[in-house]
Amino acid sequence: MQKYVDREILAGVSTAVLVGQDVVHQQCVGWADKENNIPLRDDHLFRIFSNTKLITSIAILLLMDDGKLSLHDPVEQYLPELGNRRVLKANATSLDDTEPARSSITIRQLFNHTSGLSYGLLDHGSMMYKAYNERKVLNAFQTLEEMITVLAPLPLSFHPGTAWQYSIATDVLSRIVEVVSGRNFEQFIRLRILNPLGMDDTSFVVPEHKLDRLTAYYGGADPENILKRGLRRLEKSPYPGAFVTPVPRLSGGGGLVSSMHDMLALMRSLMPGGDALLKPDTLHLMMQNHLPQGTGISFPGIGDVPGKGFGYGGAVTLTPSSIDPSGSTGEFEWGGIAGTHWWINPRHGIAGVLMTQRLMSFWHPFSFDFKRAAYQAIGVTS
Repeated sequence: MQKYVDREILAGVSTAVLVGQDVVHQQCVGWADKENNIPLRDDHLFRIFSNTKLITSIAILLLMDDGKLSLHDPVEQYLPELGNRRVLKANATSLDDTEPARSSITIRQLFNHTSGLSYGLLDHGSMMYKAYNERKVLNAFQTLEEMITVLAPLPLSFHPGTAWQYSIATDVLSRIVEVVSGRNFEQFIRLRILNPLGMDDTSFVVPEHKLDRLTAYYGGADPENILKRGLRRLEKSPYPGAFVTPVPRLSGGGGLVSSMHDMLALMRSLMPGGDALLKPDTLHLMMQNHLPQGTGISFPGIGDVPGKGFGYGGAVTLTPSSIDPSGSTGEFEWGGIAGTHWWINPRHGIAGVLMTQRLMSFWHPFSFDFKRAAYQAIGVTS
């Protein structure tokens, strides 16, 4: 990872590898704050953005294990406003050019991003991107309940269960956690996940006494060239006061700050021999591919991601691609938009975590370099 720091692609990066419950590698290189020459340490805090989705997924699965919900339940059972969906027709030119949805959205479809919901985040220039941004669906200053009200009149991009599109669905799941549990989302995850695992550094807001541990956030010199040298510091991203000032939105899709210590605790809970929160069968189910036959994952600007399915909270490697480790079949993985990544391979009993802070660095070469090096060092080849 040092080469990415030397080339000014990353300011600093923290990595760790688990074999079973044992940490066999942990290292920090570079800076937590490049301008002020503060070296990156193991106790620094990171904006984990979509790594939050793993915690939300565990929350829903805990409620399933409790018998409080089923993955086949229609969303309107908990959020009536999202029933009776309408779907954009093929080649629609306006939001009114719709037809009735053939079926309800299920919790399972929210999990694996086949619900038809959009995000307004990556698909720049699309009709749904414009609609989500005009209506401020991702508005941090609205509650999850208010978010559902904003979503209610918007059509789906496709009929539930027929395609894959990364979406705001995990935030919808976090609202379902609130409805089913009777607690706000933060209270639930603290009671059932964060406190039991000792994840004391994971929160929606960095408290004042920990602000000196929050890493600086950077963007690349050229958004169109992810390997161009140079970094620019981001002071107000994704909005002024983000992660240091309380806001109403407890985003289960991207709202948490965490540390390497806490992410390792979370990984251990999903590995054999750990402090498991979920039933063994539920853990197994979580890490399987649940996409319909012939459906894969794809991102605007990147295109199809070969050999990947999707489970409950992350992608599943069905066939390793040219940039995956050769032994990564069955791997369960995801990351955040600022470059925090985790992966678990239940077949080999290994896991890894990478933490950095560079905007738009999900699915970036550095994370695959780390993963390939880890597999090679452990001796996993097939």
